[in-house]
Amino acid sequence: MRDISSSPSAGLAAIDAAGATSGVPAWLRWPFGPRAIDLIWVVFSCANLVAIYWFAYWETIPFHFIWISLTLLYGFRAWPTGPTMWILGAVMLTTAAGIGLDVWRGTEPAEELTEVPLMAAVFAATVWHQQRKLAAERSVRLIGEHNARLLTDQRQFLQDAAHQLRTPITIALGHAELLATDLSGEQQGDDIGVVIGELNRLRRISERLLLIAAAGDPAFLHAEPVQLDQLIADHVRRWRPTITQHLRIGQLDTVTVRADKERLGLALDALIENAVRHSDSDGGIQLSVIRDYPGMPARIVVADAGSGITEDQLPFIFDRFRTGEDGQSRGTGLGLPLVRAVALAHGGDVTVRSAHGKGSEFELTLPLPGWPALPAAAADRTATASVAEDQGSPSR
Repeated sequence: MRDISSSPSAGLAAIDAAGATSGVPAWLRWPFGPRAIDLIWVVFSCANLVAIYWFAYWETIPFHFIWISLTLLYGFRAWPTGPTMWILGAVMLTTAAGIGLDVWRGTEPAEELTEVPLMAAVFAATVWHQQRKLAAERSVRLIGEHNARLLTDQRQFLQDAAHQLRTPITIALGHAELLATDLSGEQQGDDIGVVIGELNRLRRISERLLLIAAAGDPAFLHAEPVQLDQLIADHVRRWRPTITQHLRIGQLDTVTVRADKERLGLALDALIENAVRHSDSDGGIQLSVIRDYPGMPARIVVADAGSGITEDQLPFIFDRFRTGEDGQSRGTGLGLPLVRAVALAHGGDVTVRSAHGKGSEFELTLPLPGWPALPAAAADRTATASVAEDQGSPSR
């Protein structure tokens, strides 16, 4: 506590200011302001003090009324040190004088005087506890603000880095492709092919980093009605000629959501790309759109019969730059984090069920128009294991 005053008048002003802050519990707030509470308590305490002096054999009740009211009304207020000492000292002196008078009259034993420091200790302990509570709340608030600033700075850094990388990568890729057309040697062609491949990979990393960093921006989404069954059908037609896996459509309910079609399409591409990467060349990949019943979110399901995910890797599957347990995957490690960022930006979620060696099933959920968004996904439930037996379908 800090000493801001050394006079009773300034102390009362400080108490009034403190009482108007969040340090006053809601049940102690008076409709006429903290000054009215002070005046009422002073009148109440003076009446009880008169009772202590007037009723020699009945001082216990008014004595405790004064101390209990002091503790209840002011023990939970954010008092500075100066006003606290002034009020505490005044109450101790006046109540001790009242009991001392009764002891001098012979109506009370001298041991009654020990109640004054005991009650003062209770009041001081209450004030100390309240100060510790307020200090802890301030500390938590400051930590939260600091973490929020860190997240904002990190997001801004990712956006700036991705923007700065985009232009030189594009220029280098263009020159590498021009060189590839002029090279005749087989070894030179292979070398420039590696350069082009790595530059393309670096470009995908920068683009996905930029998208993930921008996901927290309120202007990230440009929502419009999107027919999910049509979106799935379009992606199947576009991907089929480019892959060797058997890409097919499963259950396809007619569902329309309000979403950013471009962002949602990128998330779906990332899920298909992930399924292709972890499936055999003749494996099966199935895309579905499911709407169970009104009020439930729409579900986009991408299932494969590939290598699956080990149970110990499931909690980290949506972490950035996580590329598989062997670390040899040629993916960017940003596809699934991108899916999660897009899902959360839409008020949805993404989960995975997987059995090692049997394949995986990713489920992207989106709220329907007129229904509330899903709660924010918790870090420890973004992935769940499934040990169900394979029944001949990519979905488990």
